[in-house]
Amino acid sequence: MFDKKMGKIIGILERSLNNGLTITELVKVSKFSRHTVITILTKLEGAEKVFIRKAGMAKIYSLKKRSKY
Repeated sequence: MFDKKMGKIIGILERSLNNGLTITELVKVSKFSRHTVITILTKLEGAEKVFIRKAGMAKIYSLKKRSKY
């Protein structure tokens, strides 16, 4: 179940590669609870899969681009 939710969050982030999304925007689009979205983003951050940039008080999350070697 959790893997499906993580997959959905990753899919949403993939579709917004250029801009990134805030937690509030991810909650709105995914229809998951704020706690669930934060938990998933924390796991993705730990796995170094997301890039976080700050804009004032907000954190904007986007997927890291895959490097091809």
